[in-house]
Amino acid sequence: MNNFIELSNLTKTFTSKKKLKVLKKINFKFKLGKIYSLMGPSGSGKSTLLNLISLIDRPSLGVIKYQNKQVDFNQKKKNDLFRANNIGIIYQQDNLLSDFTALENVYLPSLAAGHKKEFATLKAIKILKLVGLSHRHEHYPNELSGGEKQRVSIARALINEPKIILADELTGSLDKKNSEEIFDLLKRQINSKRLIIFATHNRFFANKSDCLLEMVDGNIKSTNVWVYLQKF
Repeated sequence: MNNFIELSNLTKTFTSKKKLKVLKKINFKFKLGKIYSLMGPSGSGKSTLLNLISLIDRPSLGVIKYQNKQVDFNQKKKNDLFRANNIGIIYQQDNLLSDFTALENVYLPSLAAGHKKEFATLKAIKILKLVGLSHRHEHYPNELSGGEKQRVSIARALINEPKIILADELTGSLDKKNSEEIFDLLKRQINSKRLIIFATHNRFFANKSDCLLEMVDGNIKSTNVWVYLQKF
């Protein structure tokens, strides 16, 4: 089958003055070619789950497999390289580097993946055109609107042609018009060799995914699988 990510008994506990179990034995398989939405109240574990899938954080217990290969969280360099080449991340707060232009922000992940600057630059120019920002190459983040910043973030996530795109509340700080445009742009990036997982509080967008995952108290309590509730 085309299962690309498999989570088994995935658990995450944070410890400060007392233990806080944020994720509780999550089991789920993500398939290529599908768009998944994560819904749930603040504190339900959406962002934590995305951080584990992206290999930014490590689980307290449980297993993550990519293409049936178990992730070894002790191999940080290997996991960092896997992330650079296979995972594109889009944040609610765009996380663009303020001292770099839109073009530079987009091509930096390509350099991190080991590509030469000339190759990375040409590819970034092509992707900025794809997201409608070919006229904004040399603009800095403080010269861009909120919607334009998120387009740069999407371009940056796409630069290494990732198999996985993860988005955490990517429209949370945008108005309705920009939110719809950004979500539609994200949706157009799906193909048979890629999957998208996005966390949202917006049920309108969540209902447009192939699979809506409701998160409650650190676990997936319900799923609406492979049903489009609305047409785009």
